[in-house]
Amino acid sequence: MSGRRGLVAGAVILSFVLAGCSDVAASETSPSDSPSSATSTSSTPSATPSAAPTPTPTVKPTPKPKKVKQKPQYYALRVEKQLDKLGYPVGDVDGDITVRAKQALCAWRETHGLPVNRAGLNLTDAYSVLNATKAPVPTRAPGIYVNKTCQVLYQIVGKTYKRIVWVSTGGPGYETPNRTGKVWRKWAGAHESSLYEDAYMYDSLYFLKDRPGIALHGSRVNSLVKPYPASHRCVRVLRPEIHQIFEETPIGTKVQVYGEY
Repeated sequence: MSGRRGLVAGAVILSFVLAGCSDVAASETSPSDSPSSATSTSSTPSATPSAAPTPTPTVKPTPKPKKVKQKPQYYALRVEKQLDKLGYPVGDVDGDITVRAKQALCAWRETHGLPVNRAGLNLTDAYSVLNATKAPVPTRAPGIYVNKTCQVLYQIVGKTYKRIVWVSTGGPGYETPNRTGKVWRKWAGAHESSLYEDAYMYDSLYFLKDRPGIALHGSRVNSLVKPYPASHRCVRVLRPEIHQIFEETPIGTKVQVYGEY
């Protein structure tokens, strides 16, 4: 009987020991301690990370510089130099487009087929002037032409513009008529006007026979040759230009007045 009890007690103890091992193993074993985990870690060598490839820099094409469209004033000094060189009087060559320079531009437009006006410098004018290499060839017959719009005189001799000079035609109430005449009288030197006291005329070229006659002439001082109409029907011309024109103009030379100021 006692032998049977001892057998039963031994079985119980053995059962307890087996159950206790299972609990301890379960509580103290982590996932990394498992045989499969250990085998995986020890059998597979850790991979060394490879260096990332250096990207090739993208070369952007150098942008072409944009062409800057300059304002007309940028060309003013060069335009004045060129106009003066080609025989179009501008006054002071300093890059300042004055009323005198506008007269030259007005004449340039007329002799190059551009719209005739007394406006300031524009890009069309600038390109036209700066691209020119020589003075234009007249398309009109030899003679003297007075443009009232520009207040300039053209002296055409042969097939060239002999001179382009400033003039001042008749002012309000005394307008120089738009007509074509011929030089019918030349009066050298100075003489006093028959209509206006102390008004002296120099090297007069009479071309219309309206009483008492309308002439191209120099004035006592050049300041009387305004950049606008200011005379009493005659055409005032700068001296000494009028003297040179007088010497070179024979009786019978054509004189034409046209345009509007």
